[in-house]
Parts: sequence; C-alpha cells; structure tokens
Amino acid sequence: MSQIIQWIEIGTIIRSLGCCPSEGELHDLIAEVEEEEPTGYIRFEKFLPVMTEVLLERRYRPIPEDTLHRAFEVLDPAKRGFLSKEELIKYMTEEGEPFSQEEMEEMLSAAIDPESNSIHYKDYITMMVIDEN
Repeated sequence: MSQIIQWIEIGTIIRSLGCCPSEGELHDLIAEVEEEEPTGYIRFEKFLPVMTEVLLERRYRPIPEDTLHRAFEVLDPAKRGFLSKEELIKYMTEEGEPFSQEEMEEMLSAAIDPESNSIHYKDYITMMVIDEN
C-alpha cells in the first residue's frame, strides 16, 4: 500500500527539515510532486526523491540572522527593539507576501511577549534562526 501525505502538510514537513521556502516556491514544489489529477494528497514515493534532491542541493536555506534583524529594523524606524502586536499583524497580513490567518496565529503564539503584548524581535530572531553547524 502506498503512503500518502496530505498536500496541505507539505509546508510543515519541509520547514521541519530546516528549509524555508516562500509560499510561491512551496506551491511550485507541490506542483512538481502532485498527481496529474490533483487529489489533495501526494504519494510518498513521489515526494521522497524530490525532497532528497532539495536537501542535497541545500535549497530554500534560511535567511541569515543579520538580514532578519535589518528587516525588523525597517519596520521599527524608531529603533525601539520591538513591535506591538497590532503593528506586527498589520505588516505581516497587509504587506508583501501576506501571512494566512493560521500562519499569523502560529507566529503570534511564538513571538508575542504576553506581558508587553509586543514582539522583541532580537529575541524572536535568535529563537527562529536555524543553527547550520
């Protein structure tokens, strides 16, 4: 019997392996392994060789810590070192490649300091950067 993966879980699987594709790259990868008649599921036998190639080629590497820090500083021109929850939601859902509601909730649960109701981005960046050593 063939093992199948629900395509909606592919992003979670890929990110858990240390890859950080954009939503567009993720959709391209899903299209590459999806059956000709999309079913919402992907056969493991088709996914495995593609994912092995992605890992061997070190595709979708994470953004370096200093780049992430500079990006947060652009959103924080006063250089306070934090963004309010409202600012974060606005930037992540209205600008660039917007987060889905699920992605936003996941980020908020990990990033927001419950006492100040803000994200201290230096701490958040340290937490989310993947050690490649």
